[in-house]
Amino acid sequence: MISHLNISKATPADIDGVLDLQRKYLVSNLTLPAQKDGFVTTPFTIEQIEQVMLEDGLFIAKHENEVVAYIFAGSWAYFNQWPIFPLMTKRFANLTFKNTSISVHNSFQYGPICIDKAYRGTGLLNKIFEYMRLNLQPKYPISITFINKINGRSIKAHTEKLKWATIDEFEFNGNHFLMLAFDMNISVL
Repeated sequence: MISHLNISKATPADIDGVLDLQRKYLVSNLTLPAQKDGFVTTPFTIEQIEQVMLEDGLFIAKHENEVVAYIFAGSWAYFNQWPIFPLMTKRFANLTFKNTSISVHNSFQYGPICIDKAYRGTGLLNKIFEYMRLNLQPKYPISITFINKINGRSIKAHTEKLKWATIDEFEFNGNHFLMLAFDMNISVL
């Protein structure tokens, strides 16, 4: 199934498809039982999508003309427009990963990632992540993300399939999160 997919950086023509996929899996649009299959928490506007594309930070997988997966990835300057990210970057002063101090200069924010339910478990996660990794590895040696502790599917996918390491836990707006790090020199294929 994934051999028929086209993985690339997003273009302006892909914005509607990204918004459609986001709407389908946004936590606020899902029932509690549906949330167990995974969800995204950050709703991006058209302007925010255009901004991240200027950083070459939006990666997609398409089947025919439909966006079936996306990964957002960008600088901390881009992501600081949401209140959770300044909280995360303040915590960097006390965090290391593989004996390296984490900073806003040697890391970037990865995520959210969203994969249509029909394509989960097909190997697409590793393929789209590897495409993103190869594009951003020359600029950033470390990737950082956070996952809500109630999103067990995402935690399992990232720690087991992609081998992310948990480096911190924190609370924000009454939710409990894990902060994870990834060595951008390691292939996931």
